[in-house]
Amino acid sequence: MKFLVINGPNLNLLGTRDPQMYGSDSLETLYGFLQKNFDAAQFDFFQSNHEGELIDRIQFAHKSCDGIILNPGALGHYSIAIRDAIEACQIPVVEVHLTNIAAREDFRRETVTASVCRGVISGLGKYGYLLAAQALMLLKSKPS
Repeated sequence: MKFLVINGPNLNLLGTRDPQMYGSDSLETLYGFLQKNFDAAQFDFFQSNHEGELIDRIQFAHKSCDGIILNPGALGHYSIAIRDAIEACQIPVVEVHLTNIAAREDFRRETVTASVCRGVISGLGKYGYLLAAQALMLLKSKPS
């Protein structure tokens, strides 16, 4: 199985942006952690600070991937365009957030993207990505 891992705005700053909140691992370290700890799948990794690039990747993922792990960053809170791309997506999408968004500022507590994802994992740091990969594997091997 092959999964696309998409990270949105400012996630390229992991390791330097508020390490007490987001951890000290860089995005590259997070990718290595996922590959090392989940060898049952191949991963493609993509990060962008640009909404349109994220939408393009979501729209075309079904051609080469079995599922998407998506951390939309701040765009998850207000991007109807990303929400619509997920809704039109022909493969399962699991939304991941490093921090517990329910315990954050009011404007971060809900995402417009969550309602069209198969599930949401929040607050488990890098382990959320690993759990998302496991969930996608189960969803693809035993469809509901």
